[in-house]
Amino acid sequence: MKLRVPAAVPGSRILAFGDYQPARVVTNDELAETVDTSDEWIRTRVGIASRRIAGPEEGIVEMAVHAAGKALAGSGLGPGDIDLVVLATCSAESPMPAHAPQVASRLGIDAPGAFDLNAACAGFCYALGAADAAVRAGTARNALVIGAEKMSAWLDWSDRSTSIIFADGAGAAVVTGSAEPGVGPVVWGSDGDHHDKIIIPDRNAFIRQEGQAVFRWATGAIAPVALEACERAGVAPSDLAAIVPHQANLRIVDAIARKVKATNAVVADDIVHSGNTSGASIPLALSRMIERGDVPSGAPALLVGFGAGLAYAAQVIQIP
Repeated sequence: MKLRVPAAVPGSRILAFGDYQPARVVTNDELAETVDTSDEWIRTRVGIASRRIAGPEEGIVEMAVHAAGKALAGSGLGPGDIDLVVLATCSAESPMPAHAPQVASRLGIDAPGAFDLNAACAGFCYALGAADAAVRAGTARNALVIGAEKMSAWLDWSDRSTSIIFADGAGAAVVTGSAEPGVGPVVWGSDGDHHDKIIIPDRNAFIRQEGQAVFRWATGAIAPVALEACERAGVAPSDLAAIVPHQANLRIVDAIARKVKATNAVVADDIVHSGNTSGASIPLALSRMIERGDVPSGAPALLVGFGAGLAYAAQVIQIP
């Protein structure tokens, strides 16, 4: 007996992005009132001027619904067209139940496949890779891919090494099947021997990181991954219109961009006013770039995620 499988499609593409940020802006000067730091110290080391922090009513589900609803509205599709929802997050207050089914229900999406995915700051690229594979395999027609984080819930606000960096927000994309591929092959991997460099040790702890170790790893190991993603997609770095690395640290972002040598690309610097929003940072940054008209529709953009795990992933996409 032969099993039947869905008909495959040649590729997938992104129809639209959406984003959401909390209203509350926390400046460096405000942090300096309670932590031994200063505006100059923070800007020099991580490049952040301000960040957005969610209020009690702004949880992961609420922020994800706002970002995903915006992406869905921009895509031209309706809730009934979506049959897969993938939510990347590493800051859930509770591991069960998953957030993705709740987001789908709030958006009026009926009975989709829905799951959460935790690859920390590489989460959106992992989720996009999974959705691309599902659409190409015929397992899903249209997918909603979301990165949403409430990192502030896991911060020790007296810890200068983390409280100045992490923030909250969400970004989302709608993925559909396409005769012409608009999402390149994902290049992903991990280095579990160094899982303890960024960690929440237990359910009663706060996030901790070894900043210098992470900086050395990211500035040394990630550019080759980005270049391999370009090679697999058949796109030369000089042809990129944008590079959107995970917004971990402005110095890391700049170092990766220099090594990729994408001389004509706009480099995302959303971290300056958004902080590090972990798995939300890439779709959030690109959505804002598209809204401002910083990048042209149809052009290639390189997405590069990396962080706790240590996990990393990259792919080239066509900007919707």
